Amino acid sequence: MSESRDDFPDVKAIDKLIHEPARLILMANLYVVESADFLFLMNQTGLTFGNLSSHMSKLETAGFISVEKEFVEKKPVTRLSLTDDGRSAFDDYKRRMKHLFSDL
Repeated sequence: MSESRDDFPDVKAIDKLIHEPARLILMANLYVVESADFLFLMNQTGLTFGNLSSHMSKLETAGFISVEKEFVEKKPVTRLSLTDDGRSAFDDYKRRMKHLFSDL
Protein backbone atom coordinates (compact mmCIF):
# COMPACT_ATOMS: atom_id res chain seq x y z
CA MET A 1 0.00 0.00 0.00
CA SER A 2 1.55 3.31 -0.99
CA GLU A 3 1.02 6.62 0.71
CA SER A 4 -0.64 9.45 -1.10
CA ARG A 5 1.19 12.72 -1.43
CA ASP A 6 -1.19 14.21 1.15
CA ASP A 7 -0.10 11.63 3.75
CA PHE A 8 3.61 12.34 3.36
CA PRO A 9 4.93 15.14 5.56
CA ASP A 10 5.85 18.37 3.82
CA VAL A 11 9.65 18.38 3.83
CA LYS A 12 9.60 22.03 2.79
CA ALA A 13 8.00 22.90 6.15
CA ILE A 14 11.11 21.76 8.07
CA ASP A 15 12.93 24.82 9.40
CA LYS A 16 16.09 25.09 7.30
CA LEU A 17 17.67 27.53 9.75
CA ILE A 18 17.65 24.81 12.43
CA HIS A 19 18.26 21.92 10.00
CA GLU A 20 21.78 23.10 9.09
CA PRO A 21 24.06 20.65 11.01
CA ALA A 22 26.06 23.19 13.05
CA ARG A 23 22.94 25.09 14.13
CA LEU A 24 21.10 21.84 14.82
CA ILE A 25 23.82 20.65 17.22
CA LEU A 26 23.94 24.11 18.83
CA MET A 27 20.16 24.17 19.33
CA ALA A 28 20.19 20.58 20.64
CA ASN A 29 22.86 21.44 23.20
CA LEU A 30 20.95 24.53 24.36
CA TYR A 31 17.67 22.60 24.48
CA VAL A 32 18.83 20.45 27.39
CA VAL A 33 20.35 23.20 29.56
CA GLU A 34 19.13 26.48 30.98
CA SER A 35 22.14 28.28 29.46
CA ALA A 36 25.70 27.55 28.39
CA ASP A 37 28.80 29.63 27.92
CA PHE A 38 30.48 30.10 24.56
CA LEU A 39 33.62 28.05 25.38
CA PHE A 40 31.54 25.13 26.66
CA LEU A 41 29.55 25.15 23.42
CA MET A 42 32.74 25.29 21.35
CA ASN A 43 33.93 22.15 23.13
CA GLN A 44 30.58 20.38 22.89
CA THR A 45 29.98 21.13 19.22
CA GLY A 46 33.54 21.00 17.88
CA LEU A 47 32.95 24.30 16.08
CA THR A 48 35.66 26.90 15.74
CA PHE A 49 35.29 30.32 17.35
CA GLY A 50 34.33 31.89 14.01
CA ASN A 51 31.87 29.15 13.03
CA LEU A 52 30.13 29.16 16.38
CA SER A 53 29.96 32.95 16.36
CA SER A 54 28.47 33.02 12.86
CA HIS A 55 25.80 30.40 13.61
CA MET A 56 25.07 32.00 16.96
CA SER A 57 24.42 35.33 15.22
CA LYS A 58 21.98 33.74 12.75
CA LEU A 59 20.03 32.07 15.54
CA GLU A 60 20.04 35.28 17.60
CA THR A 61 18.76 37.29 14.61
CA ALA A 62 15.94 34.75 14.18
CA GLY A 63 15.02 35.21 17.85
CA PHE A 64 15.84 31.58 18.69
CA ILE A 65 18.64 32.25 21.17
CA SER A 66 19.49 34.91 23.68
CA VAL A 67 23.10 36.06 24.06
CA GLU A 68 24.27 37.68 27.28
CA LYS A 69 27.76 39.11 27.70
CA GLU A 70 29.29 39.93 31.07
CA PHE A 71 32.61 40.10 32.84
CA VAL A 72 33.52 37.52 35.48
CA GLU A 73 36.73 38.29 37.34
CA LYS A 74 37.68 40.76 34.58
CA LYS A 75 37.23 38.09 31.87
CA PRO A 76 34.51 38.34 29.21
CA VAL A 77 31.92 35.56 29.37
CA THR A 78 29.25 34.99 26.71
CA ARG A 79 26.23 32.91 27.75
CA LEU A 80 23.67 31.53 25.31
CA SER A 81 20.20 30.22 26.00
CA LEU A 82 17.16 29.29 23.97
CA THR A 83 14.37 31.82 23.90
CA ASP A 84 10.76 30.68 24.22
CA ASP A 85 10.49 31.04 20.43
CA GLY A 86 13.67 28.98 20.00
CA ARG A 87 12.38 26.22 22.26
CA SER A 88 9.07 26.20 20.40
CA ALA A 89 10.82 26.14 17.00
CA PHE A 90 13.05 23.25 18.12
CA ASP A 91 10.02 21.33 19.43
CA ASP A 92 8.32 21.86 16.06
CA TYR A 93 11.48 20.77 14.23
CA LYS A 94 11.71 17.57 16.30
CA ARG A 95 8.02 16.82 15.74
CA ARG A 96 8.31 17.28 11.97
CA MET A 97 11.46 15.14 11.75
CA LYS A 98 9.87 12.36 13.80
CA HIS A 99 6.81 12.49 11.56
CA LEU A 100 9.00 12.43 8.44
CA PHE A 101 10.77 9.22 9.52
CA SER A 102 7.97 7.52 11.50
CA ASP A 103 6.78 5.33 8.64
CA LEU A 104 10.15 4.22 7.28
